[in-house]
Amino acid sequence: MITLGAISIEKISSVLSSWVWSPALVVLCLCSALYFSIRTRFVQVRRLGEMARLLFSTDKTQKTGISSFQAFAMALSGRVGTGNIVGVATAIGYGGPGAIVWMWIIAFLGAGTSFVEATLAQIYKEDHNGQFRGGPSYYIEKGLRCKWLAVVFAVCSLIACGLLLPPVQSNGIAIAFANSVQIPPVYTGIVVAVILGLVIIGGVTRIAKVAQIVAPFMAILYVVLAIVVLICNYTAIPSVLLDMIKGAIGTHEVFGGIIGSTIAWGVKRGIYSNEAGQGTGPIVAGAAKVSHPVKQGLVQAFSVYVDTLLVCTATAVMIMAVKTYNVIDANTGEVLFTSAYNLGAPDVSYTSAAIGTLLGTTLGNAVVAVALAFFAFTTIMAYYYYAETSIVYLFGKGRKEHVVVWILRVCILVAVVFGTLKEARTAWNVGDIGVGMMAWINIIAILLLSPKAHRTLRDYEKQEKEGKDPVFDSEKLNIPNADFWTARKIDPDGQQPTANGQ
Repeated sequence: MITLGAISIEKISSVLSSWVWSPALVVLCLCSALYFSIRTRFVQVRRLGEMARLLFSTDKTQKTGISSFQAFAMALSGRVGTGNIVGVATAIGYGGPGAIVWMWIIAFLGAGTSFVEATLAQIYKEDHNGQFRGGPSYYIEKGLRCKWLAVVFAVCSLIACGLLLPPVQSNGIAIAFANSVQIPPVYTGIVVAVILGLVIIGGVTRIAKVAQIVAPFMAILYVVLAIVVLICNYTAIPSVLLDMIKGAIGTHEVFGGIIGSTIAWGVKRGIYSNEAGQGTGPIVAGAAKVSHPVKQGLVQAFSVYVDTLLVCTATAVMIMAVKTYNVIDANTGEVLFTSAYNLGAPDVSYTSAAIGTLLGTTLGNAVVAVALAFFAFTTIMAYYYYAETSIVYLFGKGRKEHVVVWILRVCILVAVVFGTLKEARTAWNVGDIGVGMMAWINIIAILLLSPKAHRTLRDYEKQEKEGKDPVFDSEKLNIPNADFWTARKIDPDGQQPTANGQ
C-alpha cells in the first residue's frame, strides 16, 4: 500500500470520492435530467425511431469530421466499458438489487441530458486542422462567455481522462485475466499499453475506425451471451424484478435500510457508465458532420439507451438471476446478503461467476476477461480522445500542442500500467473523482445554456414539418458565437478551412 505519511492513497481517494459524490451531486444529476426531459417534451421517447434512423445519416457536403455512426461508435466505446461489467457488480454489491432501477431511471432521464449537451457541442464546434473539435470547454467559452470556467473544465477533463479514468479500465482487465488464466497484472497492463499506443498514434480517424467495428460487435455478442444465461434461469426472473423494485423504493425486507446507498450507487454507476451529464459524450458529438446539431443530439441520446438499458441490464439481471453477488453496507461494512459462490467484495468475479454457471468456471472467467478487455480497451481509446481535445482547446495550434499531445500519450500509457497494480476499490474511487469533477461543471453549464438547445430543437422539428431536411442557421435563431455555422453559411459547400472563415 502506498502511503503519504500516515495517510494511505486508498484512504485519500475514498474521502475525496465521497466529497465529490455528495448527495448534492446525485440530486443535481437527477433534477437536471428531469428538467431537460420535460423541457424537450421527452424527446428521448418521442424521437426514438428518428434516433435509430439518423445513426447512418451524415452530411456529405462537410469535408471535415467523422460520420454520425463513427461518432456514435466512439461514444458507445466510451460508455460500454468496465462500468457495464464491473460497475454493475459494484452497484449491486453496495446498493443492492434496487440500484439497477436507479441506473435505469438515470439512463432514461439522462438521455435527455445527453441530447442537450451533444446538441450544444455541435452548435459551438470548431474546425481544427481538418478535424472538428467541440464539447463543454467550447460551449462554456462561446455560449456562457466564461473563459476561465472553460479552462477549468478542460484541465479537469485532461486530468480525469488522461490520468484518473484509464486505471479503472486497465484494473478491470488485469483482474479478469489474473482470475481466468493467472497472468500477472503488470504483464496485462504492458500488453494493453502497447496495443493502445499503436491505435492512439493514428489520431481520431484510426480511433473512430477501430471503435465502429469493435464496440457494436462486442456489445451485441455480450448481450446475446447474457440472454442465453437468462433463458437457462428464466424461472428466477420474476423474483429478480420484484427484488429490484422493492429495493429501489426501500421496501425490501433485507435491503430497505440502505435506500440512500441504493439511490447513490445507482445514479453514480449509471452516470459513470452512460456518461450523460459527465461532459465527455459531447466531446465526441462535436466531431460529427451533420447538417443540423439536433441530428447528433438524437444519435448520442440513443447511445445512452444502448449502454445502460441494454448492456448494463443484461449484466445485472444475469448476476441476480443466478445470485452470484454479495451485498455489503458501504458505511458499516456489514454483509447483508452473501451468495453460495464464496465471493468477496464486488468486482468482475460476480459477472464471471454468473457466466460460469453456464460455461463452467474456467471458460466463464475467460469469456468475461476477453469481453472486458475489448470493452475497456475501446473505452481507454475514447478517454484519450477526450483528453486530446482538452489539449487542443488549451494550447491551440502549433508545436506546443504537438509536444503536449505526445506527453499525454506517454502519461495515459503509464496510467494504464499503473492501474493494473492497484486494488479495484482504489481505482474506482480515483475514477469517480474524475467523473464527479467534470459532472459538477458540465451540468451547471448546460442548465444555463439549455434554452439554446431547446430553441434549436424547435427549429429542427419546424423544418421537418415543412418537409425539409433540416439545416442549421445560427443567425436566424439568434445564437451568437456559433462560428463554424456562420462560416458555413458564407461558404455553403463546406470548404471553409477554419471555424472563423479566414
